[in-house]
This record gives sequence, structure tokens and C-alpha cells, in this order.
Amino acid sequence: MNIPNIRLISQQLTNPQFSDVHELVAWMGMLQAQDYKMMRWAIGIRLKNPTMEKFRKAYSTGAVIRTHLFRCTWQLIAAEDVHWMLKLCSEKNKRAINGYTAYRGHTISEKEYGHTNELIYRTLSGHKSMKKDELSARLVGLGLPDDNHTLSIYLRRAEQDGIICSGDFDERQNTYALMGERVPMPNRLSKEESLAILARKYLRSHSPATLEDFAWWTNLSMKECREAIESIRKEIFEENYDNSTYYIHQDCNTSRKCRNLILLLPAYDEYLLGYKSRNHIIEHAFRHKAYSNNGLFYPLIARNGTIVGRWHPKKAAEFFKEEYAADIFRLLRQYNDFINS
Repeated sequence: MNIPNIRLISQQLTNPQFSDVHELVAWMGMLQAQDYKMMRWAIGIRLKNPTMEKFRKAYSTGAVIRTHLFRCTWQLIAAEDVHWMLKLCSEKNKRAINGYTAYRGHTISEKEYGHTNELIYRTLSGHKSMKKDELSARLVGLGLPDDNHTLSIYLRRAEQDGIICSGDFDERQNTYALMGERVPMPNRLSKEESLAILARKYLRSHSPATLEDFAWWTNLSMKECREAIESIRKEIFEENYDNSTYYIHQDCNTSRKCRNLILLLPAYDEYLLGYKSRNHIIEHAFRHKAYSNNGLFYPLIARNGTIVGRWHPKKAAEFFKEEYAADIFRLLRQYNDFINS
């Protein structure tokens, strides 16, 4: 089983099937969006005929949303998926936020979060969207600490409480809007229904993947992840490889071969972040060049699904073979044309 080959197809990194940003994001389930500029390329690299205008429109109309979801990290998700996904992960994320603040020697009470949520709601009321700098300045004017770190904690908690999400697209910085105004509450799903949808979205777009990979992606319990996979058992089949069980969704193309495919992957891309184990796509000797010990993931060059180098929009690529140079320079032009369009 050629795991990198199948994952390239599943992740829409070769022969992409979607032209619409919302349709792509909804199909993927969620896309890592930690790097505000690179998240655009995470979409662009997976679309047919990508343009920044498509991304701006989907983002500014609220068809796709950027917020902190599973693993309490930035994600791009389809608007209709926000509420049920948030319900699955918000309590665990709140505990993670509290643990993080306690580790830094600061405790924030529920009463304080309630107060800051009210200030954030009042400040955004009547505004379709507001840049983070402006929102932070207004909150400081209402008496909150003039400290970016603390303000970011308040904003992240407000996301978990369903108060705010991303607003209109801005080239430089994140924006915020009221969740209730941007994403109307849909019909409620049971937890079992939500877990089944989550497993389906993950395995359609990330196959082949293990139970451990799915648990890493969601940060849900192994019991919840096992139940989720079992609920769509009729849609998947198993392959045993290298002493592990891999699940493959029935919609995946496992026969098409990717040959001489060079990709410039964005920082924090799903191709790496979507799995607990990255052994299939990167040699151990290259790991320290692909990501740091403190969780910094670099933009990477992949050839036929294997990491062969690192790139930067304005600097020379690192540790790649000379034979790839022409392809890399061509792809750099495509990246810059997309970002600047």
C-alpha cells in the first residue's frame, strides 16, 4: 500500500475535484489555519483554478469560518459545521485554556470570563466585522488589561463559548464577528450523529489513516473515536500495514499513481498535521528541518508525497536536489501569483 500516494489524492493535493472554496472545506472537514497568510495557500493548492478572489469571497461572506476548534488550534471550517463541531470540543478546549493560564501563573475565574464575554459581545454588537487591533483597543478602553497575551486568552475563550468567530477577510490580521449574526444556529445533531459525520469527513479526506491518527486530529477520547469509526463501518475498509490497521473510505481513489509530482506545502499543512505519525512522508533525519521541537511547522517541499526540502516565499529553498529546481521556481511563481491576485 502506497500511503503517501493515496493521501495526496484524498487530500486533493493532486487532481483536485473542487473549484469552490466552501465545497472543498466542507469536504475536508477542517483545514489547519494557524498561519494567517499560509492558510490561503492551503486552500489554493487544493482547488482547481484557484484565485484569491474565491478565497476572499468565501471568507468574507461567512461561507467558511476561521476559529479555534479541535486541539484548540486555528482551523478553517464550513459555516454549517461550526456549531456541532464546537459542541464536541469546547469543554475540552476550555480545560486546556485554564491549564495553560495556570501554567503561566495566572488564574481566570468563570465570573471573569463571563464579564469579558459580555464586553466582547457589546463591543461587536452593531458591527458586521472588526479587526483584532481595533477590537483589542476598544476592550482595553473598557478596562481590560493592555496585554496582548491576556486579551488573546479572552478572545479564545469567547470562541469556545460560541460568542465570536472570524469576520470579513483582511490581508494583514484576523477579524472577529458575533457568531450568532454570522452563523445562524442549525438543526441540532446528537453526539452520535456528529461523531459519525466527523469520522466520515476525516476518512474521506485523509485516508489511509489509523484510529490513533483520527484521535490526534480531533483530540477526542479513544473511546469516542472508536465509536465514530464504528458508526460508519459500512463505508470503510481496512488494510493492515507495518503492524498497524489503516482505514480507507470507500470514496477514495487507491489506484491512481502520482509520478514526478512536486508540491510547495504551506506551513502547518494538513498533509503533516492531519496525522499523529508522519513516518510515511518524512525521513527521521529530516524531521528537525520540517518542524521544531516546540511545534513550529515550516513550509515544505514534497515530491510524490515525500518531504524533500523546505521553502520560503522570498528566500532560497533548502535541502532539495538540483533536479527539482526548475519545478520549485515555477511553483514559487504560482504561489506568488495566487497570493497577490
